[in-house]
Amino acid sequence: MISPSLHPDPIRAASERRRRWAFALTPRTIALLIAGFLWLIPGFWHWRFAFAMSAWDALVLIAAALDGARLPGTSQFVAERSWSNAPALDSETEIELVVENRGATIVECRLVDDLPRALVDSPATHRLTAFPRVPAKVRYRIHPRERGDCETGWLYLRYRSPLGLLERWAKAPLVQTVRVYPALRTGEEQQIFLARSRQIELQLRQARQRGLGRDFESLREYREGDDLRDICWTATARRGEPITRQYQTERSQPVWIVLDCGRLMRSRVAVFMSEPLAPVPAMLGPTPAPGRRIHSKLDFACTTAVALAQLALYSGDRVGLLGYGQGVQQRLLPSRGAAHLRQLIESLAQLRAEAGEADHLRATATLNRLQPRRALILWITDLAETAMRPEVIDGALQLLRRHVLLFVAMAQPEVEQIASARPNNVEQMFLSAAAQEMAGRRELLLARLHDQGALTMDLNPGALTSSVLNQYLTVKERAMV
Repeated sequence: MISPSLHPDPIRAASERRRRWAFALTPRTIALLIAGFLWLIPGFWHWRFAFAMSAWDALVLIAAALDGARLPGTSQFVAERSWSNAPALDSETEIELVVENRGATIVECRLVDDLPRALVDSPATHRLTAFPRVPAKVRYRIHPRERGDCETGWLYLRYRSPLGLLERWAKAPLVQTVRVYPALRTGEEQQIFLARSRQIELQLRQARQRGLGRDFESLREYREGDDLRDICWTATARRGEPITRQYQTERSQPVWIVLDCGRLMRSRVAVFMSEPLAPVPAMLGPTPAPGRRIHSKLDFACTTAVALAQLALYSGDRVGLLGYGQGVQQRLLPSRGAAHLRQLIESLAQLRAEAGEADHLRATATLNRLQPRRALILWITDLAETAMRPEVIDGALQLLRRHVLLFVAMAQPEVEQIASARPNNVEQMFLSAAAQEMAGRRELLLARLHDQGALTMDLNPGALTSSVLNQYLTVKERAMV
């Protein structure tokens, strides 16, 4: 059974002693011990005042020992970590830490939640006051940095009494696997895509052609010349006369999202997102704010895949996924529904860019085997700089024999800037010439693929989502599949 929410489950555990000698003097106690040296000043005039220093330090240590004896044991603390929403790139996630003090003394706690670098730059320290038998809570926000599965660490506690003369150390095993999902954005522009999709759907309904395709449309009386295979025998038995089925041209088409997970998709790109572009499901939590994003090309491709999947499912199409590197990483057959969208988001979160070149021809053969009928294929990849024709072009040409192909090559904004910049010295001139040659070769390869019937796009990551959604709606409007 699939949970309606994507956010991690709360985890709760009793604390334990951090090490064998899990206590220490506090800075307040050390300051009081140092203050005892003031007795050495009158000790220059009379030696008896030097003994006062020893008596003072002994009194401070005894007070610290008594204060420490009043502190609850490490096993008397129960900690819990819960998540307000599912962690996703470019979005804010709130974490709540709860500490329950089962002792009889009020304690001041300092907490360090050990989270991996995929979630935070460095663990932060949080403070709270834990009253006996009353859960104490603290909340803080994080901005996930890397997509995929990561493992959280322990929760470390340092607590002391209100006197603050001695502190104890404890740790709670709040270890769990957390999945960070692709970036999911929302905005007014998405409403335009949905409105346009509904308008296209209404136009297709008005232009439907009966008798073609295999989508059931209605029942009618049998007429001479009708195919006997179309007779509905259950309706015939109820009415006592032959009844035949009418069909219409299929309006629900399979849409495959093919993502390249090879080395070219590992490169990181900085993009300023001034306007969010894709819908955020309610189960994923709050909407991210605009700002500068630095992610890999594969992360941007996964964001576009989620946006297209949601729009296609809203339009009545079935959506499938194929993520590949040297082999197939994720494969999901076309289907509909909220449960299928959940599975697709889970699959996208687990895609990983590989260090080697992806096997495009193997992915093409796999897709042709899984989808023998005509479908719309969205292929997001990049073009390798080789002297020969890239293998991905050969794979795309094989798909064109059967499917409608939307081929998207992700450009590198830095290369375009170098190609368009005016050189000021010899080194910049050579860099600009090399960048222009790379851009010209990409343009030539995509033009040849376009001449073979593919829909080709060469896009920067920042414009990827909106351009792909608009192209998908154009394909729907023209009934190209």
